[in-house]
Amino acid sequence: MPLVQIDGLRKNFKGNEVIKGLDFVLKKGKCTALLGPNGAGKTTTLRMLSGLMEPSSGTIVFNDAQKGEDIRKFIGYLPQYPVFYDWMTGSEFLSYAGRLAGLSTKEAKQRTSELLELVGIADASRRAVGKYSGGMKQRLGIAQALIHRPKLIMLDEPVSALDPFGRREVLELLEKLKRETTILFSTHILNDAEEVCDELLFLHNGQIVESGTMDDLRKRHSESKIELQFKDKAEIFASSFTSYPFVQNSNVIGSQLNVYVSDIDLARRVFLKEAADHDVPLTKFETSSMTLEDIFMKVVAI
Repeated sequence: MPLVQIDGLRKNFKGNEVIKGLDFVLKKGKCTALLGPNGAGKTTTLRMLSGLMEPSSGTIVFNDAQKGEDIRKFIGYLPQYPVFYDWMTGSEFLSYAGRLAGLSTKEAKQRTSELLELVGIADASRRAVGKYSGGMKQRLGIAQALIHRPKLIMLDEPVSALDPFGRREVLELLEKLKRETTILFSTHILNDAEEVCDELLFLHNGQIVESGTMDDLRKRHSESKIELQFKDKAEIFASSFTSYPFVQNSNVIGSQLNVYVSDIDLARRVFLKEAADHDVPLTKFETSSMTLEDIFMKVVAI
């Protein structure tokens, strides 16, 4: 069931249209990723949805809100670069955020205790925020976004600035949270979205170029893929494997050549014979289904 309906959303800056008519829905109880490279318009989109920026045109309808009602009370928001008062403890910061969100002192204190436990930093509740790790700060920021029990939380690049340990902490937290609320988060790290999200929105140059579940996307863009790894740069050998009629697309990443084919069995036989006949220095030969990154690169290139 739709929680938020977005129609014809546009944003202009000094005559330059950066968001070009977005149409999509956010479903209740789902985790949705807004995917795209830096500069695609992800932050601008989130800022409009959160009420921090006025759209140039288009509508944002929160289905649980009354006509004309301020929807910001239904939304929790974590910016890409959250700011904390480092001298406050985690508990003090959350209680402060709760009071700003309209909770009573008693409610803020109770909610703070619940959320510190939920996000896994209860044991650091009395530690100054300035002494928190990056992952702990992101957990605290997510708790802040949840303090007033919003129906939708929006997170802007929540793991992009974290080390691998902090990133893993936040992804595990999102996996837990999506069972309790609706989540929209933006990222340019496609593997993260593939790991935790139910729905995917591909944003490119201010437009939604594809959307759906991972299964939906794979069905629509189904291609068989062969990965060939060489001892030397793959571009040296690429032409020997990409000139066949069954080859639909290909790309080179360093010493790896990815080839997308219409007939996987024929391609396997031909490629292995080509490598054997010409003594090609292969170190890996692998067939696989398309990843989210493969699909994104294909869609963006259309």
